[in-house]
Amino acid sequence: MRLIHTSDWHLGRALIQTSLLEAQSHFLEWLLALAVEREVDAVLVSGDVYDRSVPATDAVGLLDRTIVAFARAGIPLVLVSGNHDNAIRLGFGRELSGLAGVHLRTSVGGIADPVVLSDDHGDVAIYGIPYLLPDAVKEALGAQRSHESVLRRATALVLADAAERGITRTVVLSHAFVTGGEASESERDVRIGGIGEAPASVFDGVTYVALGHLHRPQDVPLSGSTTRLRYSGSPLAFSFSEANHAKSVVLLELGADGVSEVTPIETPVPRQLREVTGRLDDLVARASTDLAGLADCWVKAVLTDPSRPSNPMERLRAVWPHTLTLDFQPDGEGVCAAADMERLARTTDPVEVCEYFVEYVDRVPPTDLERAVLRDVVEHVQHADASA
Repeated sequence: MRLIHTSDWHLGRALIQTSLLEAQSHFLEWLLALAVEREVDAVLVSGDVYDRSVPATDAVGLLDRTIVAFARAGIPLVLVSGNHDNAIRLGFGRELSGLAGVHLRTSVGGIADPVVLSDDHGDVAIYGIPYLLPDAVKEALGAQRSHESVLRRATALVLADAAERGITRTVVLSHAFVTGGEASESERDVRIGGIGEAPASVFDGVTYVALGHLHRPQDVPLSGSTTRLRYSGSPLAFSFSEANHAKSVVLLELGADGVSEVTPIETPVPRQLREVTGRLDDLVARASTDLAGLADCWVKAVLTDPSRPSNPMERLRAVWPHTLTLDFQPDGEGVCAAADMERLARTTDPVEVCEYFVEYVDRVPPTDLERAVLRDVVEHVQHADASA
């Protein structure tokens, strides 16, 4: 049996106010083409289908077109809700969607309701465990207030159901933070006092665990067990902390005795993410030499000028049109806030106060011209107050 494991689509998400919807649409078209080409038996989506609990209409429209396309191609989809999804909204029309081969698992009640597929070696049961907020589901599962506890109970339901059906090959979709996984900056942290974290051992006994939530593709080790756990990772980068990730989906093959092969397949990348550091004049000069290849990249620039240069974004976008964000990390020692407060306490001259503010922001004292401007503005305000 051949399956594709993917997760964390985050439909509707932007990269620093730059819409990713076109890139997400391209990925989903590519995913369908890959599923058809590899003749997969199902595609598994392990949560965070949307980026928000109330998704934008264009994101909803994209998912609608996608599931229709998969249904027409005759390729089953199995989806669970993640912590970004609204489980009720995503799970709307579950039974009707199931008739079209789109299997939604967004509630506790659906955990022990598998999608059963068959191959030459018998049946494979695919179970969906959505993101489980312990406070919301602990009573229904008879669990304690921790993610470890609710996931253990959910897995126990899965294994009991599979045993009753006489099925030995099981695949579980789960959206969770599993201990040992490496996080990125772009995930919403679900670990509150440790209750949102769970060890890999909670899934012991399952054949393959298709994990979602962490955006870096990675295996999660479980020593002494035949259970395989993997995060597929997000198909696109959602922050510059993911610039070095090799984004992928997982092609999973199951043989008679369980997992026979796990193959990452790289996803299409709309633009590379690059971060550059240096003084503005130097960076602009390097745009025609060693940094010439950044013209088509999304760029984050970290400026080290000792004072903030004028119009930095305009100058950077003149050479790198897709510059998205700036950060300032000036060279040398900055103005100490405590020392600056001491200086403020010793003066009553409003012009001098303004000069200190400029020095604190720009990290260098104002020029003579800037001092003159500050003096003119203060005098203008004072004269206006006197005549009021």
